[in-house]
Amino acid sequence: MTFAIEQINNSSSLLPGITLGYDLYDTCFEPLVALQPSLLFLTRKGTTGIGVLCNYTEYQPRVTAVIGPHKSDLCLVTAKLFSSFLIPQVSYGASSETLSNTELYPSFYRTVPSDKNLVEAVVLLLNHFGWNWVATVGSDDEYGRGAQALFLSMAGTNNICIAFEGLIPTDLAEPSAKKQLEDTVRVINSTEVNVVVLFSYSLPAQALLEHSIRMGLGKKVWVGTEAWMLSDVSASTPNIQSIGTVLGFVMRTGTVPGFQEYVAELFSSVEQEGFCRRSRELSGLASAEAPDARCQHCDHVTLGDIWPMLGVTSVQPVQVAVYGVAHALHRALGCTSKGCPKTPIRSWQLLHFMNTLPFEVNGQSFRFDQSHGTNPGYKLIFWAWRNGTLTNLPVGDYDQSLDVRKAQIEFHTADKKEPTSECFRRCQPGQFRRIKGFNLCCYDCTDCSENTFWSSTDSTSCSPCPRHQWAPARSTRCHDRSERFLFWDEPLGLALVTLMALTAALSCVTALLFLKHLRTPLAQLSGGSRGLLALLCLLLLSLSCCLYVGRPSAALCRLQQLSYALCLNGCFSALVPKALEIALVTEFPGRAPGLRRWASGGRAWLLVAASLLTQASLCLCHLRLGPDFLVADYESLPREVLLACGTQSWLAFALLHGYNSCLAFACFLCTFMVQTPPRRYNVARGVTFATLICFVVWIFFLAVFATLRTVLRAVTLICTVLATALGILASYFVPKCCIMVFRPDLNTRDYCQNPGEEEPQEVNRQ
Repeated sequence: MTFAIEQINNSSSLLPGITLGYDLYDTCFEPLVALQPSLLFLTRKGTTGIGVLCNYTEYQPRVTAVIGPHKSDLCLVTAKLFSSFLIPQVSYGASSETLSNTELYPSFYRTVPSDKNLVEAVVLLLNHFGWNWVATVGSDDEYGRGAQALFLSMAGTNNICIAFEGLIPTDLAEPSAKKQLEDTVRVINSTEVNVVVLFSYSLPAQALLEHSIRMGLGKKVWVGTEAWMLSDVSASTPNIQSIGTVLGFVMRTGTVPGFQEYVAELFSSVEQEGFCRRSRELSGLASAEAPDARCQHCDHVTLGDIWPMLGVTSVQPVQVAVYGVAHALHRALGCTSKGCPKTPIRSWQLLHFMNTLPFEVNGQSFRFDQSHGTNPGYKLIFWAWRNGTLTNLPVGDYDQSLDVRKAQIEFHTADKKEPTSECFRRCQPGQFRRIKGFNLCCYDCTDCSENTFWSSTDSTSCSPCPRHQWAPARSTRCHDRSERFLFWDEPLGLALVTLMALTAALSCVTALLFLKHLRTPLAQLSGGSRGLLALLCLLLLSLSCCLYVGRPSAALCRLQQLSYALCLNGCFSALVPKALEIALVTEFPGRAPGLRRWASGGRAWLLVAASLLTQASLCLCHLRLGPDFLVADYESLPREVLLACGTQSWLAFALLHGYNSCLAFACFLCTFMVQTPPRRYNVARGVTFATLICFVVWIFFLAVFATLRTVLRAVTLICTVLATALGILASYFVPKCCIMVFRPDLNTRDYCQNPGEEEPQEVNRQ
C-alpha cells in the first residue's frame, strides 16, 4: 500500500501537485482491533470527536477514503460504519457475497471477485469431471460460512449432491477444536466421497489436513481456494503429499512492476542506523490519540521471510484499491496535466466517479461493477510435486466459462486419471431415479413400467402416457394406440364367421325340409307354418352375428341387442302356441276344446303377433332408457384401445331380454311334465330341451358378459347367439328333420298325432 501511494505522489499526471497522506494500522484479524482505527477515521478533521448530525453533507472526517481491511469478517463490521458517513472503503480481500448488497453497504468497494463468482467456478469444475457426490467443509467464519452457503444453493440446482457439510473451528486453541476436527474427518471417511471442497483460511485448513493425514483419511481430490492454497500450508504440513490431488481457483492478477525491488530496498535501509533513528523520532511525534499499532514481532522479520509472498495474487488488488481512490479523486478535483485545484472534497463526492468511470493500473483497465467489485477471472491451479517441490501449475481458466487442460493434471489414482465420486450411477434412457435410504442424492436406477415413459435424466419418476398412447417398459416416448376389435380377417373372426355360416346354412336346410314336408303330420305337429317362422328367425339370428365383427359404431351397438331380442322373440313366439296347446290338453282337459282354438290354427298367429309387438315396444323402451353405446376402453389392453359396445342401462337391458326369458320359462313350465303315450312322438320334449338349453346359455352369457372387458366380449356375444340358435335347432328341429329324411315311415298320422286330436282322459273321482 505504501508502494502504491508513493508511486502516486511521485506521478506527474495522476494527482499533480497533491501529496497523499496515510495512516497504516494492523487489524490483527480481530474485529475489535479493526474498529479502533475505524472510529478514529470517522472523527471530524482536526478533532477527536465524531459529530452526531442529521445531515453529513458538509461533514469532513479525518480521512477521505479507507483501504482495507483484508478479511470479510472485519469488513462486515467496518463497512456499515463507513457507509453511514458515505466514506469510500475499498477492500483488497473481502469476498463475502453479503457485501455485494449496495443498499446496505453503499460506499463499500473491493478489488477482488465475490464468493459467488468463485462458487460458480467450483460448480463448473465438479460438473466438468462428473463429480456429483462431494463433501464440503468451511471455516467457522464469515468467509467459510458464506461461501459454503452459496455452494450448497448452487450445487442443488446443478445435480451435485452433498454427502457432508460441516464447519471447522477457526480458533484452534479452543478445547473442543480437536474433537470437532476429528469428527469432521471421521464423517468424511464414512461417506466414501472422493472429492472434498474446502472454503477456509490457511490455519483452519492446515489443521484439517493435518488431522486427515494423521487419521488415515486416504487420498482425495481437494478443491480449494487461494485463501489456503497459496499460503504456507504445503510447506508447514508434514507429509502433505499424501492427501491426494489438490485443485483450486486463484484470482487472475498481473504483476506489480518494481514492487519486489522496493521491498528489497526497504529492508536494506532498515538495517541502517539513520533509518532507525528517524523512525524513533517519528514515533515520538505521533498523535497521542492514535492507537498503538506497533507489532513487536515485526522487528525480527527478514526479507527471506516475506520474499515468497511478494508474488502472490494479493499484491495487485492492494495497488488497484489505492489507484481506484486516486483516480476518483483526480476526477472529482478536476485535475489536469498541469495540476489539481486546491478545492475541498468531501468523501461522498468520490462515490459517483468510482461507480461510473474506468481507470488504468500498469496498462490494465479496471472498473467497479454494479456490486462495487471487480472480476478479473480465475486461474485453475494444480499442486504439482516435482522432486518433492511444490509447483502451482496453471491447468485452466475461468471467465464466465471454464476451460480445463486435463492432460496437465496428474491425479492420485493408479492410472493418473480422474477418480469417480458418485453416490449413484448415471441412469440410462428409460430409467428413473428411485431414492434409497435417507439421503436424497442416493438412488437406484429403475426401469419405467409399461405405459410410462422417461422424460429427463433427473426424473425421480416416470411420466404416464396419455390415454390415447402406450409405451413398452423402459421407454423414452409414447406410441399411438391401435384400435382393437374383432377383425374379419383374424383367425378367431374367421372361425366364428364360418360357424355362423354353418348355423345359417343349417337353418336354411331345415327350413327347406320343413317347407317340402309342410303338409306331413310331423310338420303340422311342430307348428306348421309357425315352424317356418321360427326357422326364419333363427336364420336371421345367425346372420346377426355379422353385427359383432368389424369396427363397431354407435349404430351397430344399438342394433346388436335389438336384433338378438327380436329374432329370439320371433322364435319363441312361434313355439308358445304349441306349448300352450300341449298344456291345455294335458293339464286342463275339461277346458281344452274352448281354449285350444286360441293356441292353434289361424288364431295362434294372433299370439305370435302380440308377442312380437310386445317385444318391439320393449325395444323402443330400451332405446329410450339407455341403448348400448360405443366405448373406447383404454384400460383393458396395454397397447391398444378396445372399441366395444357398453351397456348404458342395465334396467333397459333387463327389460329387453326379460320378456324372452319369460316366454322361454312359460314354454318350459307347459311342457316339462308332459307324458306322451307309447309309440307316439313326444313334441313337448323338444320344446323343453330347447328352452332348457337357452337357460343354460344365458346363465353363462350373463356371468361372462358382465365381467369381460376385452375383445372376447364380442366373441362371447357371437357364441351366445350361435349357441342359442344351434341349441334350438338341435333340440327341436333337427330330430324332426332326421325323421323326415331317414324315417319317413314314422311320419304318419298315428305316430305324429296332435295332442289336441286325442280324446280327453276321464278324471277318476273317489
